[in-house]
Amino acid sequence: MQQNEPINESILSDAVRQDLKKERIDHMTYLPGMEVLDSDIGQQVLTRTSSYNYHCYTEADVRRALSHENRTLDDFGALLSPAALPLLEEIAQAAQRETRKHFGNSVCMFTPLYIANYCENYCIYCGFNCHNKIHRAQLNAEQIEKEMEAIASTGLQEILILTGESRSKSTVAYIGEACKIARKYFKVIGLEVYPMNSNEYAYLHQCGADYVTVFQETYNSHKYETLHLQGHKRIFPYRLNAQERALKGGMRGVGFGALLGLDDFRKDAFATGCHAWLLQRKYPHAEIAFSCPRLRPIINNDKINPMDVHEPQLLQVVMAYRLLMPFSSITVSTRECARVRDNLVSIAATKISAGVSTGIGGHSDEISEKGDDQFEISDSRSVEQVFHDLQAHGLQPVMNDYVYV
Repeated sequence: MQQNEPINESILSDAVRQDLKKERIDHMTYLPGMEVLDSDIGQQVLTRTSSYNYHCYTEADVRRALSHENRTLDDFGALLSPAALPLLEEIAQAAQRETRKHFGNSVCMFTPLYIANYCENYCIYCGFNCHNKIHRAQLNAEQIEKEMEAIASTGLQEILILTGESRSKSTVAYIGEACKIARKYFKVIGLEVYPMNSNEYAYLHQCGADYVTVFQETYNSHKYETLHLQGHKRIFPYRLNAQERALKGGMRGVGFGALLGLDDFRKDAFATGCHAWLLQRKYPHAEIAFSCPRLRPIINNDKINPMDVHEPQLLQVVMAYRLLMPFSSITVSTRECARVRDNLVSIAATKISAGVSTGIGGHSDEISEKGDDQFEISDSRSVEQVFHDLQAHGLQPVMNDYVYV
Protein backbone atom coordinates (compact mmCIF):
# COMPACT_ATOMS: atom_id res chain seq x y z
CA MET A 1 0.00 0.00 0.00
CA GLN A 2 1.28 3.46 -0.84
CA GLN A 3 2.09 5.68 2.09
CA ASN A 4 -0.38 8.35 3.22
CA GLU A 5 -3.30 6.53 1.56
CA PRO A 6 -6.42 6.44 3.71
CA ILE A 7 -7.54 2.98 4.77
CA ASN A 8 -10.97 1.97 5.92
CA GLU A 9 -10.17 0.48 9.32
CA SER A 10 -13.68 -0.96 9.67
CA ILE A 11 -12.90 -3.83 7.28
CA LEU A 12 -9.76 -4.96 9.15
CA SER A 13 -10.19 -7.78 11.67
CA ASP A 14 -7.27 -9.31 13.60
CA ALA A 15 -7.26 -12.29 11.22
CA VAL A 16 -7.13 -10.01 8.18
CA ARG A 17 -4.26 -8.01 9.67
CA GLN A 18 -2.28 -11.24 9.99
CA ASP A 19 -3.13 -12.37 6.46
CA LEU A 20 -1.98 -9.03 5.07
CA LYS A 21 1.53 -9.90 6.26
CA LYS A 22 1.69 -13.07 4.14
CA GLU A 23 3.28 -13.24 0.70
CA ARG A 24 0.82 -12.99 -2.21
CA ILE A 25 0.93 -13.54 -5.98
CA ASP A 26 1.40 -10.57 -8.30
CA HIS A 27 -2.04 -9.00 -8.76
CA MET A 28 -1.09 -7.51 -12.15
CA THR A 29 -0.07 -10.79 -13.83
CA TYR A 30 -2.69 -12.80 -15.72
CA LEU A 31 -3.23 -16.42 -14.68
CA PRO A 32 -3.28 -19.29 -17.21
CA GLY A 33 -6.51 -19.39 -19.19
CA MET A 34 -7.29 -15.70 -18.76
CA GLU A 35 -7.94 -13.91 -22.06
CA VAL A 36 -5.68 -10.91 -22.70
CA LEU A 37 -7.36 -8.26 -24.86
CA ASP A 38 -5.49 -6.12 -27.35
CA SER A 39 -7.00 -2.94 -25.89
CA ASP A 40 -5.72 0.17 -24.17
CA ILE A 41 -9.04 1.13 -22.51
CA GLY A 42 -7.99 -0.09 -19.08
CA GLN A 43 -4.69 1.76 -19.20
CA GLN A 44 -6.43 4.93 -20.37
CA VAL A 45 -8.75 4.73 -17.37
CA LEU A 46 -5.88 4.33 -14.93
CA THR A 47 -3.82 7.11 -16.53
CA ARG A 48 -6.69 9.61 -16.52
CA THR A 49 -7.66 8.68 -12.95
CA SER A 50 -4.09 9.05 -11.74
CA SER A 51 -3.99 12.62 -13.05
CA TYR A 52 -7.43 13.53 -11.66
CA ASN A 53 -7.02 16.08 -8.87
CA TYR A 54 -10.44 17.03 -7.51
CA HIS A 55 -8.98 19.74 -5.28
CA CYS A 56 -8.09 21.89 -8.30
CA TYR A 57 -11.72 22.62 -9.27
CA THR A 58 -13.59 25.78 -8.32
CA GLU A 59 -17.23 26.83 -8.22
CA ALA A 60 -16.72 28.42 -11.63
CA ASP A 61 -15.61 25.05 -13.05
CA VAL A 62 -18.73 23.38 -11.66
CA ARG A 63 -21.01 26.07 -13.12
CA ARG A 64 -19.23 25.75 -16.45
CA ALA A 65 -19.87 22.00 -16.43
CA LEU A 66 -23.56 22.60 -15.70
CA SER A 67 -23.80 25.00 -18.64
CA HIS A 68 -22.59 22.43 -21.17
CA GLU A 69 -25.02 20.30 -23.13
CA ASN A 70 -22.46 17.56 -23.83
CA ARG A 71 -20.10 17.16 -20.90
CA THR A 72 -16.46 16.12 -20.99
CA LEU A 73 -14.50 14.06 -18.51
CA ASP A 74 -13.13 17.33 -17.14
CA ASP A 75 -16.69 18.52 -16.54
CA PHE A 76 -17.37 15.20 -14.83
CA GLY A 77 -14.35 15.71 -12.60
CA ALA A 78 -15.65 19.13 -11.59
CA LEU A 79 -19.09 17.72 -10.74
CA LEU A 80 -17.45 15.13 -8.45
CA SER A 81 -15.23 17.65 -6.71
CA PRO A 82 -15.73 19.12 -3.22
CA ALA A 83 -16.41 22.46 -4.96
CA ALA A 84 -19.68 21.00 -6.24
CA LEU A 85 -21.15 20.21 -2.80
CA PRO A 86 -22.53 23.73 -2.17
CA LEU A 87 -24.25 23.53 -5.57
CA LEU A 88 -26.02 20.21 -5.08
CA GLU A 89 -29.47 21.76 -5.51
CA GLU A 90 -28.58 23.22 -8.91
CA ILE A 91 -26.87 20.00 -9.94
CA ALA A 92 -29.96 18.03 -8.88
CA GLN A 93 -32.17 20.22 -11.05
CA ALA A 94 -29.88 19.68 -14.05
CA ALA A 95 -29.69 15.92 -13.42
CA GLN A 96 -33.45 15.64 -13.10
CA ARG A 97 -33.93 17.51 -16.37
CA GLU A 98 -31.61 15.07 -18.15
CA THR A 99 -33.37 12.09 -16.60
CA ARG A 100 -36.84 13.29 -17.59
CA LYS A 101 -35.61 14.20 -21.10
CA HIS A 102 -34.39 10.67 -21.82
CA PHE A 103 -36.47 8.44 -19.54
CA GLY A 104 -39.63 10.45 -18.79
CA ASN A 105 -40.92 9.44 -15.36
CA SER A 106 -40.28 5.71 -15.94
CA VAL A 107 -38.36 3.62 -13.41
CA CYS A 108 -37.48 0.00 -14.24
CA MET A 109 -37.99 -2.64 -11.57
CA PHE A 110 -36.08 -5.90 -11.13
CA THR A 111 -34.81 -8.23 -8.45
CA PRO A 112 -31.54 -10.11 -7.92
CA LEU A 113 -31.51 -13.90 -7.56
CA TYR A 114 -28.55 -15.41 -5.75
CA ILE A 115 -28.22 -19.02 -6.93
CA ALA A 116 -24.93 -19.90 -5.15
CA ASN A 117 -22.65 -18.37 -2.54
CA TYR A 118 -19.56 -20.55 -2.92
CA CYS A 119 -16.52 -18.38 -3.53
CA GLU A 120 -12.81 -18.96 -4.15
CA ASN A 121 -11.75 -15.36 -3.50
CA TYR A 122 -10.55 -13.74 -0.31
CA CYS A 123 -11.98 -10.23 -0.44
CA ILE A 124 -11.64 -8.97 3.10
CA TYR A 125 -14.81 -6.81 3.01
CA CYS A 126 -17.21 -9.42 1.55
CA GLY A 127 -19.57 -11.78 3.37
CA PHE A 128 -19.08 -14.49 0.72
CA ASN A 129 -15.26 -14.58 0.93
CA CYS A 130 -13.76 -18.06 1.09
CA HIS A 131 -12.47 -17.65 4.67
CA ASN A 132 -15.74 -16.39 6.12
CA LYS A 133 -17.51 -19.18 8.02
CA ILE A 134 -21.01 -18.93 6.57
CA HIS A 135 -23.62 -21.43 5.46
CA ARG A 136 -22.84 -22.20 1.82
CA ALA A 137 -25.49 -23.33 -0.63
CA GLN A 138 -26.08 -23.80 -4.34
CA LEU A 139 -29.45 -24.17 -6.02
CA ASN A 140 -30.04 -27.00 -8.47
CA ALA A 141 -32.09 -26.54 -11.66
CA GLU A 142 -35.36 -27.48 -9.95
CA GLN A 143 -34.74 -25.02 -7.11
CA ILE A 144 -33.74 -22.25 -9.54
CA GLU A 145 -37.03 -22.79 -11.36
CA LYS A 146 -39.00 -22.57 -8.10
CA GLU A 147 -37.24 -19.33 -7.18
CA MET A 148 -37.92 -17.86 -10.60
CA GLU A 149 -41.56 -18.93 -10.52
CA ALA A 150 -41.95 -17.17 -7.17
CA ILE A 151 -40.29 -14.00 -8.47
CA ALA A 152 -42.27 -13.97 -11.73
CA SER A 153 -45.52 -14.30 -9.78
CA THR A 154 -44.89 -10.80 -8.36
CA GLY A 155 -45.08 -9.32 -11.87
CA LEU A 156 -41.38 -8.67 -12.36
CA GLN A 157 -40.04 -9.26 -15.87
CA GLU A 158 -36.34 -8.59 -15.29
CA ILE A 159 -33.97 -10.64 -13.18
CA LEU A 160 -30.31 -10.34 -12.21
CA ILE A 161 -28.62 -13.71 -11.63
CA LEU A 162 -25.75 -13.74 -9.12
CA THR A 163 -23.30 -16.32 -7.82
CA GLY A 164 -20.27 -16.30 -5.60
CA GLU A 165 -17.09 -16.24 -7.66
CA SER A 166 -16.30 -19.95 -7.86
CA ARG A 167 -15.61 -21.39 -11.31
CA SER A 168 -15.45 -24.91 -9.91
CA LYS A 169 -18.87 -24.74 -8.22
CA SER A 170 -20.75 -22.25 -10.41
CA THR A 171 -19.44 -23.39 -13.78
CA VAL A 172 -20.18 -21.53 -17.00
CA ALA A 173 -22.48 -24.41 -17.97
CA TYR A 174 -24.35 -24.12 -14.64
CA ILE A 175 -24.86 -20.37 -15.12
CA GLY A 176 -25.95 -21.04 -18.70
CA GLU A 177 -28.64 -23.46 -17.51
CA ALA A 178 -29.89 -20.80 -15.08
CA CYS A 179 -30.14 -18.36 -18.00
CA LYS A 180 -32.14 -20.86 -20.06
CA ILE A 181 -34.60 -21.33 -17.19
CA ALA A 182 -34.81 -17.57 -16.68
CA ARG A 183 -35.72 -17.02 -20.32
CA LYS A 184 -38.95 -18.97 -19.68
CA TYR A 185 -40.05 -16.43 -17.07
CA PHE A 186 -38.35 -13.08 -17.78
CA LYS A 187 -37.90 -10.65 -20.66
CA VAL A 188 -34.53 -9.27 -19.49
CA ILE A 189 -31.73 -11.31 -17.88
CA GLY A 190 -28.64 -9.80 -16.30
CA LEU A 191 -25.59 -11.49 -14.85
CA GLU A 192 -23.37 -10.54 -11.95
CA VAL A 193 -20.92 -13.42 -11.74
CA TYR A 194 -17.16 -13.88 -11.95
CA PRO A 195 -15.36 -12.30 -14.95
CA MET A 196 -15.01 -14.59 -17.97
CA ASN A 197 -13.39 -14.78 -21.38
CA SER A 198 -15.26 -13.39 -24.40
CA ASN A 199 -16.15 -16.85 -25.77
CA GLU A 200 -17.75 -17.74 -22.44
CA TYR A 201 -19.76 -14.53 -22.46
CA ALA A 202 -20.83 -15.42 -26.01
CA TYR A 203 -22.11 -18.80 -24.77
CA LEU A 204 -24.10 -17.19 -21.94
CA HIS A 205 -25.54 -14.68 -24.39
CA GLN A 206 -26.74 -17.61 -26.50
CA CYS A 207 -28.32 -19.06 -23.35
CA GLY A 208 -30.36 -15.89 -22.88
CA ALA A 209 -28.25 -13.36 -20.98
CA ASP A 210 -28.66 -9.73 -22.08
CA TYR A 211 -26.15 -7.80 -20.00
CA VAL A 212 -23.26 -8.23 -17.59
CA THR A 213 -22.36 -6.17 -14.53
CA VAL A 214 -18.86 -6.32 -13.04
CA PHE A 215 -17.82 -4.28 -10.03
CA GLN A 216 -14.18 -3.23 -10.11
CA GLU A 217 -14.62 -2.49 -6.37
CA THR A 218 -11.77 0.05 -6.48
CA TYR A 219 -9.71 1.31 -9.43
CA ASN A 220 -6.72 1.97 -7.16
CA SER A 221 -4.56 -1.04 -8.06
CA HIS A 222 -2.39 -0.64 -4.93
CA LYS A 223 -5.41 -0.63 -2.64
CA TYR A 224 -7.04 -3.40 -4.69
CA GLU A 225 -4.03 -5.60 -3.97
CA THR A 226 -4.50 -5.25 -0.20
CA LEU A 227 -8.25 -5.98 -0.37
CA HIS A 228 -8.20 -9.08 -2.60
CA LEU A 229 -5.72 -11.52 -1.12
CA GLN A 230 -6.53 -14.78 -2.95
CA GLY A 231 -8.38 -16.16 -5.94
CA HIS A 232 -8.92 -15.15 -9.56
CA LYS A 233 -10.41 -11.85 -8.45
CA ARG A 234 -6.96 -10.84 -7.23
CA ILE A 235 -5.89 -10.27 -10.85
CA PHE A 236 -6.66 -6.58 -11.30
CA PRO A 237 -6.33 -6.14 -15.11
CA TYR A 238 -8.44 -9.21 -15.91
CA ARG A 239 -11.33 -7.76 -13.93
CA LEU A 240 -10.74 -4.29 -15.36
CA ASN A 241 -11.27 -5.54 -18.93
CA ALA A 242 -14.32 -7.72 -18.19
CA GLN A 243 -16.92 -5.35 -19.68
CA GLU A 244 -15.04 -5.13 -22.96
CA ARG A 245 -14.79 -8.92 -23.16
CA ALA A 246 -18.56 -9.12 -22.51
CA LEU A 247 -19.25 -6.73 -25.38
CA LYS A 248 -16.94 -8.72 -27.65
CA GLY A 249 -18.98 -11.77 -26.63
CA GLY A 250 -22.14 -10.13 -27.93
CA MET A 251 -23.75 -8.87 -24.74
CA ARG A 252 -26.19 -6.02 -25.33
CA GLY A 253 -25.19 -4.05 -22.26
CA VAL A 254 -22.58 -3.77 -19.52
CA GLY A 255 -22.71 -2.39 -16.01
CA PHE A 256 -20.00 -0.61 -14.03
CA GLY A 257 -19.53 0.13 -10.37
CA ALA A 258 -17.05 0.77 -7.60
CA LEU A 259 -17.85 -0.16 -4.01
CA LEU A 260 -17.89 3.35 -2.61
CA GLY A 261 -16.06 3.65 0.68
CA LEU A 262 -13.30 1.12 0.06
CA ASP A 263 -10.93 3.85 -1.08
CA ASP A 264 -11.11 7.51 -2.11
CA PHE A 265 -14.67 7.54 -3.43
CA ARG A 266 -14.17 10.58 -5.69
CA LYS A 267 -11.28 8.90 -7.50
CA ASP A 268 -13.20 5.63 -7.78
CA ALA A 269 -16.35 7.36 -9.05
CA PHE A 270 -14.27 9.28 -11.60
CA ALA A 271 -12.62 6.07 -12.79
CA THR A 272 -15.98 4.31 -13.07
CA GLY A 273 -17.44 7.09 -15.19
CA CYS A 274 -14.28 7.35 -17.28
CA HIS A 275 -14.30 3.59 -17.91
CA ALA A 276 -17.92 3.63 -19.11
CA TRP A 277 -17.38 6.82 -21.16
CA LEU A 278 -14.37 5.39 -23.01
CA LEU A 279 -16.05 2.05 -23.73
CA GLN A 280 -19.18 3.82 -25.01
CA ARG A 281 -17.03 5.61 -27.58
CA LYS A 282 -15.38 2.40 -28.71
CA TYR A 283 -18.67 0.43 -28.73
CA PRO A 284 -21.41 2.99 -29.56
CA HIS A 285 -24.11 0.30 -29.63
CA ALA A 286 -23.48 -0.78 -26.03
CA GLU A 287 -26.05 -0.02 -23.36
CA ILE A 288 -24.30 1.44 -20.33
CA ALA A 289 -25.38 1.03 -16.71
CA PHE A 290 -24.02 2.27 -13.40
CA SER A 291 -24.50 0.90 -9.91
CA CYS A 292 -23.67 3.00 -6.87
CA PRO A 293 -23.22 0.71 -3.84
CA ARG A 294 -21.76 1.76 -0.53
CA LEU A 295 -20.12 -0.66 1.91
CA ARG A 296 -22.49 -2.52 4.24
CA PRO A 297 -21.96 -4.74 7.33
CA ILE A 298 -21.48 -8.48 6.68
CA ILE A 299 -21.74 -11.68 8.71
CA ASN A 300 -18.86 -11.82 11.23
CA ASN A 301 -18.13 -8.11 10.80
CA ASP A 302 -20.98 -5.80 11.73
CA LYS A 303 -18.60 -2.84 12.05
CA ILE A 304 -18.03 -2.36 8.32
CA ASN A 305 -19.04 1.06 7.05
CA PRO A 306 -18.26 3.25 4.02
CA MET A 307 -15.39 5.70 4.46
CA ASP A 308 -16.41 9.35 4.01
CA VAL A 309 -19.36 8.55 1.71
CA HIS A 310 -22.39 10.16 3.32
CA GLU A 311 -25.75 10.77 1.67
CA PRO A 312 -24.79 14.11 0.04
CA GLN A 313 -21.69 12.51 -1.46
CA LEU A 314 -23.69 9.51 -2.74
CA LEU A 315 -26.20 11.89 -4.32
CA GLN A 316 -23.33 13.83 -5.88
CA VAL A 317 -21.89 10.66 -7.49
CA VAL A 318 -25.25 9.52 -8.89
CA MET A 319 -25.97 12.96 -10.36
CA ALA A 320 -22.49 13.24 -11.87
CA TYR A 321 -22.99 9.90 -13.66
CA ARG A 322 -26.31 11.16 -15.05
CA LEU A 323 -24.83 14.42 -16.32
CA LEU A 324 -21.82 12.69 -17.92
CA MET A 325 -23.84 9.96 -19.63
CA PRO A 326 -27.49 11.04 -19.91
CA PHE A 327 -28.66 7.82 -21.62
CA SER A 328 -27.17 5.46 -19.02
CA SER A 329 -29.20 3.33 -16.65
CA ILE A 330 -28.46 4.02 -12.97
CA THR A 331 -29.37 1.53 -10.25
CA VAL A 332 -29.63 2.22 -6.54
CA SER A 333 -29.00 -0.81 -4.33
CA THR A 334 -31.02 -2.04 -1.34
CA ARG A 335 -27.86 -1.28 0.59
CA GLU A 336 -29.60 2.11 0.85
CA CYS A 337 -32.75 2.73 2.88
CA ALA A 338 -36.14 3.34 1.27
CA ARG A 339 -35.97 7.11 1.82
CA VAL A 340 -32.61 7.47 0.06
CA ARG A 341 -33.62 5.22 -2.83
CA ASP A 342 -36.91 7.03 -3.37
CA ASN A 343 -35.11 10.38 -3.40
CA LEU A 344 -32.50 9.18 -5.89
CA VAL A 345 -35.04 7.76 -8.38
CA SER A 346 -36.92 11.05 -8.24
CA ILE A 347 -33.75 12.85 -9.42
CA ALA A 348 -31.36 10.70 -11.44
CA ALA A 349 -31.63 6.93 -10.88
CA THR A 350 -33.72 4.93 -13.36
CA LYS A 351 -33.68 1.42 -11.98
CA ILE A 352 -34.64 -0.02 -8.61
CA SER A 353 -34.65 -3.50 -7.12
CA ALA A 354 -37.56 -4.80 -5.05
CA GLY A 355 -38.42 -7.89 -3.04
CA VAL A 356 -34.71 -8.41 -2.48
CA SER A 357 -32.95 -11.27 -0.71
CA THR A 358 -29.15 -11.52 -0.83
CA GLY A 359 -29.24 -15.08 0.53
CA ILE A 360 -29.58 -18.34 -1.40
CA GLY A 361 -33.14 -19.63 -1.78
CA GLY A 362 -34.71 -16.52 -0.29
CA HIS A 363 -37.72 -16.20 -2.60
CA SER A 364 -39.47 -19.58 -2.47
CA ASP A 365 -40.88 -21.14 0.70
CA GLU A 366 -40.33 -24.59 -0.85
CA ILE A 367 -36.53 -24.42 -0.50
CA SER A 368 -35.41 -25.59 2.94
CA GLU A 369 -31.62 -25.44 2.52
CA LYS A 370 -30.89 -21.75 2.33
CA GLY A 371 -27.48 -20.03 2.20
CA ASP A 372 -26.39 -16.98 4.18
CA ASP A 373 -26.70 -13.41 2.88
CA GLN A 374 -23.85 -11.55 1.18
CA PHE A 375 -24.54 -8.32 3.07
CA GLU A 376 -27.24 -6.62 5.11
CA ILE A 377 -29.92 -4.81 3.13
CA SER A 378 -31.56 -1.58 4.28
CA ASP A 379 -34.68 -1.62 2.09
CA SER A 380 -36.76 -4.77 2.50
CA ARG A 381 -39.87 -3.54 0.67
CA SER A 382 -41.81 -6.00 -1.47
CA VAL A 383 -42.37 -5.56 -5.20
CA GLU A 384 -45.89 -4.31 -4.50
CA GLN A 385 -44.69 -1.78 -1.92
CA VAL A 386 -41.98 -0.36 -4.20
CA PHE A 387 -44.47 -0.22 -7.09
CA HIS A 388 -46.96 1.83 -5.07
CA ASP A 389 -44.27 4.05 -3.52
CA LEU A 390 -42.97 4.95 -6.99
CA GLN A 391 -46.47 5.86 -8.10
CA ALA A 392 -46.92 7.98 -4.97
CA HIS A 393 -43.85 9.98 -6.04
CA GLY A 394 -45.33 10.61 -9.50
CA LEU A 395 -43.15 7.99 -11.16
CA GLN A 396 -44.20 5.17 -13.49
CA PRO A 397 -42.93 1.68 -12.55
CA VAL A 398 -41.91 -0.28 -15.64
CA MET A 399 -41.37 -4.05 -15.62
CA ASN A 400 -39.79 -4.22 -19.07
CA ASP A 401 -38.99 -1.62 -21.72
CA TYR A 402 -37.82 -3.89 -24.55
CA VAL A 403 -39.82 -5.17 -27.52
CA TYR A 404 -38.69 -8.54 -28.88
CA VAL A 405 -39.45 -9.37 -32.51
